[in-house]
Amino acid sequence: MPKIEIESEFCKGCLFCVEACPKDVIGTTSAVNDKGYQYAVPVHQENCIGCSICAIICPDAAIEVYKED
Repeated sequence: MPKIEIESEFCKGCLFCVEACPKDVIGTTSAVNDKGYQYAVPVHQENCIGCSICAIICPDAAIEVYKED
């Protein structure tokens, strides 16, 4: 099963990943990181198909997609 991890401290809240995800896996949170940005979080992890579009489009390399065994 594919899984995504978002490093909240690297995320600047651009939400390119939210717009790009074909399965609406990623959303945002009201929490802020140490830099003051609302960051992206996986909200529907079970819908992830492992396409890695989110990781490719992320300008801050804050997203990793991998297969969970």
